[in-house]
Amino acid sequence: MPTTHVKRAFKYRFYPTDAQAAELSRTFGCVRKVYNLALAARTEAWALRQERVNYNATSAMLTTWKKTEELAYLNDVSSVPMQQALRHLQTAFTHFFAKRAKYPRFKSRKKSRKSAEYTTSAFRFRDGRLTLAKMTEPLDIVWSRPLPEGATPSTATVSQDTAGRWYVSLLCEDPAVKPFPDNGNEVGVDAGLDHLLTLSSGEKITNPRHERRDRARLAKAQREHARKVKGSANREKARRKVARIHARIADRRRDNLHKLTTRLVRENQTIVIEDLTVRNLLKNGKLARAISDAAWSQFRGMLEYKAAWYGREVIAVDRWFPSSKLCSNCGALQNKMPLHVRTWTCAQCGITHDRDGNAAKNLLAAGLAASACGAGVRPQRSSPGGQSATKQEPLQREP
Repeated sequence: MPTTHVKRAFKYRFYPTDAQAAELSRTFGCVRKVYNLALAARTEAWALRQERVNYNATSAMLTTWKKTEELAYLNDVSSVPMQQALRHLQTAFTHFFAKRAKYPRFKSRKKSRKSAEYTTSAFRFRDGRLTLAKMTEPLDIVWSRPLPEGATPSTATVSQDTAGRWYVSLLCEDPAVKPFPDNGNEVGVDAGLDHLLTLSSGEKITNPRHERRDRARLAKAQREHARKVKGSANREKARRKVARIHARIADRRRDNLHKLTTRLVRENQTIVIEDLTVRNLLKNGKLARAISDAAWSQFRGMLEYKAAWYGREVIAVDRWFPSSKLCSNCGALQNKMPLHVRTWTCAQCGITHDRDGNAAKNLLAAGLAASACGAGVRPQRSSPGGQSATKQEPLQREP
């Protein structure tokens, strides 16, 4: 198998000086302004003249904007992050016209992510010291892990989260990312709430419920924030406190998912999951909070990109496949399976099933069948109630 180096982002926290923080804050504002101006220009051109404006045209607009008195402040920061913002807008429109995403939205000063991307022409990286354009001093970066040996960053993305923490993400080629040896192991994974994951091997992985652990503390901080006068310094302090709690929850959740997905990819050649539509599941008012805390979409995203890195295969089984109602032993299909039923006995073969473990086994069998023949599973026997699994939608593999 030919070796291809994977481009990987290495994220580090840094502590800017007052001057650096002010420069970066100005850059964030200019990036947001240019993005919104370009989006407005492209929207107007299409609405009035049915004209598609591309990146080159918006880049020329940027040059014009800089010469006006109203937008002369755009000259005070590096032009590279603003050019990158225009490229990101072009990518957003490409995804929109390909029907892979919704129409691009304007960036908000309060709600949008604060970030700026620098290419090699706008930063200097020497001897482990990163200096950005328009700055005289290097950033005070906490090198929590080393970059790949001999790696040179191709881009540096600086960001600030809602809790006020500063991060820099360096994109490098990582020669250490190589496909794992084929071990032939296969596993079905059923996502749940009582247990975060249930594997076809019978193993159940506990749901840490990160949000629930900090729920009381978060609620108290949110009440304190609501009582502060809008626009006051105390309200901003209270907002930061709420943001820090949210950040702590998100950090712990992400760390746990990284450990789980890395383990699954390392131990298994083929991983079968269910193609859940989390957006629709969140409409359930009683379970929305728990589903959000489980972060099934984030789990799947991590699993898929790590599988691509290390030469593993992830198969997504169609969401309509009756994994919970199907007997993994004889193939009989139950008529009903309410959510509160955690164990059940098959009326045809008499085997008692754990709901989640049975679903994981069925997902594995269905995924392997779909991978082998590119269609649905083989016909199942009819259940005592007369319903047959062959009437289900054909399995679909995720592109």
